[in-house]
This record gives sequence, C-alpha cells and structure tokens, in this order.
Amino acid sequence: MRNPLSDKVIKMKPSGIRKFFDIVSEMPDAISLGVGEPDFDTPWNIREEGIYSLEKGRTFYTSNAGLLELREAICEYNERRFQLMYDPKKEIMLTVGGSEGIDVALRAMLNPGDEVIIPEPCYVSYLPCVQLADGVPVTISLKNENQFRLTKEELEAAITDKTKILVMAFPNNPTGAIMTREDLEAIAEVIIKHDLYVISDEIYAELTYSGNHVSIASLPGMRERTIVIGGFSKAFAMTGWRLGYAMGPAMIMEQMVKIHQFAIMCAPTTSQYAAIVAMRDCDKDVVHMREAYDQRRRYMLNAFKEIGLPCFEPKGAFYLFPDIREFGIPSEEFATRLLKAKKLAVVPGDAFGDCGEGFLRISYAYSLEELKTAVGRLAEFVEDLRAEQK
Repeated sequence: MRNPLSDKVIKMKPSGIRKFFDIVSEMPDAISLGVGEPDFDTPWNIREEGIYSLEKGRTFYTSNAGLLELREAICEYNERRFQLMYDPKKEIMLTVGGSEGIDVALRAMLNPGDEVIIPEPCYVSYLPCVQLADGVPVTISLKNENQFRLTKEELEAAITDKTKILVMAFPNNPTGAIMTREDLEAIAEVIIKHDLYVISDEIYAELTYSGNHVSIASLPGMRERTIVIGGFSKAFAMTGWRLGYAMGPAMIMEQMVKIHQFAIMCAPTTSQYAAIVAMRDCDKDVVHMREAYDQRRRYMLNAFKEIGLPCFEPKGAFYLFPDIREFGIPSEEFATRLLKAKKLAVVPGDAFGDCGEGFLRISYAYSLEELKTAVGRLAEFVEDLRAEQK
C-alpha cells in the first residue's frame, strides 16, 4: 500500500505542552502547573445564558461569520476597552477559539514561499500553522535581558524581500512579557517601512498588570495592515466553549470567512449566545479574576526569589518563565526529573522554541493553596539538585 500520510504533517512535532499534561493526568497526587487554563468557573450569568439558549432551542447554524448581535457586541467592547473600531458586518468573524483565527488568517494571506516572522519563545501553534499554509517561518530569539520584548533592531535584521507577515503575541505565552505603546510604535515604524502585515494574537489582552493593554492595531497606519485575534478562553474562563474572533480589513476578512465556511461552517451557536453576555455584562468578573491572578503572580515571584531562581517580572498573561541555566541541564530533563521526583509538572521552555532552552513555563492559573504546595515541592527539588551538584 502507498503511504497514506502527508510528509509535511509527519515532520511536524507534537505539542511539548501536552506531553507533560498527559503524563501527569495518570499520576496520583501530582500537581500540574503546566496547562494555561483558568481555574475559575465561567461566570454564572454567561453559563445561564448558554443554558437559556438551549432551553429556547437555539441549536441552529448561525451565519458563517457568526451572530450579528455578538459581532456588534465585540466591536463595542473593543472600542470601549482598547480604542479599536471595526465594522461588525464586514470586519469581524467568530472562530472556534483564537487558534482557528490564526490558522485561517495565515491560510488566507500566504502564498507558497512567503516568509512569516515569529518571535520566540511563543505559543506552539504559530510555526506549524505557517508550515501548513506553505509559508516559511523565520524565528527571532527574544532575550531575557530585554524582558522578552521584540525590538525594532531584531525585527529589521530578520526581514527579507520575501517577508510578508509578522506574528505578534503580547501579552505573551509563555513568558508573560508585554509590549508598551513606545515598544509598539517602534515596531509599527518598521512594519510600515517594509509594507508588512501583522497577525496580533491578543488573547491575553485583559490580563495585564501594569496599565491597560495597547493593541498595535490602534496605532496610526496599522489598522489596515493588522489582523487582531481575540477570544473568550482566558479573560472569561471559557476555554471549553471554544470561541474566539478575528478582526481586520474587510478584504482579508472576506477570504478568511470563505475558508472558515468550508472548514467549520460556524462557531458553536450556544457559545455565541453566551458570549454576548460576556461582552456586555462581565467587566466586574474580569477585574476579579485579573486581581486574583495578580496576587498569585506576586506570590510566585517572591517564592522564586526565596528559592533563588532568577525570573524577570512578567506583566501579562498568567505565566512565569524562570531561568534554570545555573543547573546546566536541559529544560526537558529538569522538568522530567521534577515530575518523577516531586510529582510536579511544568513545561520545559524549549517547547516554545529553541531559545526557550534553559527556562521553564510555570502557570499560576491555580489556587494559592495549590501554588503553595507546588512551590514547596519545587524548593525541595532545587535544594536537592544544588546539593547533588556540589
């Protein structure tokens, strides 16, 4: 029989995040700080609207782009929160999570051989999505000493005559880094100079701890060359509802909807009705969750300081990216030994790109009680490792 599989897919590496998650799920008494998922329940009024929509029999297809009422609510929300203004009829579509939006945007915009710049460490989906769209990923290794922010010099050095798109992901997964308005203005200058486009993954926009999030699309000259990816999973604790959205120029969105139409049809109807409530009535819930994450963030930073693990202060998302290079062992080995010795799961930094080697991604989207137990286990492991290496 001939080989039924695609060479392109065979060459793709599986997610480094899921590997440790799958192991810990079968390990009694293990604690996982590896999965980026809120530990809060979806706010009750959102759940209630989902239940009500089912009771009313709203189980039909929506339009391919999604319920117009929800698109209007999202546009109103983004204008109110982030000074982003879009036409709900032509410049926004609902997707199955933010990840689908990234995939569809790349497929709609890339021709074979087009280069896409991806700053790393980064979310694990970007590089394979570029490859599946027949683009060429070009990575930039962000630096700890720059707090993992992208500089205009780094961007300039990566651009060639084949470059078409820059993927921006701030607040960042896995580092928790953010880009200030001044940082983004410098990047926007380079983007406009070279006539590039941006896919800006802003799924963690509401989880910033040092002032309001700034979208690169809000800067002069950038709206017409940016696709903004947003969603409900992180800020509204709606991971299982599988709902995101993409906003951008009508010409690009029209082609993205076409791909979505053939691949998906429409995002989940129940989730869409529930999300209308999220956009209009849940500001206080978001603030409550953000304040809780901030408390945990500060607790973990102080704990790392006491343990002696260097870690820059992340100002977004719900991740820390501590530096373990002092131990001289690969990140995956460190994480594997930690899991076996102390039943504590974290994600090795190289799962998010080669430049993540020497770091760990640790999520603090867990209760303080769990975090305190986890920190105790980590401290014991680090102490043992240091004693072993003396």
